[in-house]
Amino acid sequence: MVRFAVTLKNGDWTVFSDGAPVAGDLTRSAAVQMAKDLAFEAEARGEPVELLIQGYYGEMSRRITGGPEDD
Repeated sequence: MVRFAVTLKNGDWTVFSDGAPVAGDLTRSAAVQMAKDLAFEAEARGEPVELLIQGYYGEMSRRITGGPEDD
């Protein structure tokens, strides 16, 4: 499973892939779009994906695709 996350780190929105930063110093909307694009590409390769996105107030939303939940 590939994991992508968008979080606020040191005052900047950052995109992570499997725990490693991919891009930082982004607006939240740009970071969310990048994470969704990366997730779409992974899904197109047939990989299961977990996508975590932090909200403005610290809450997290989670989406998992390609696993048993999709059956």
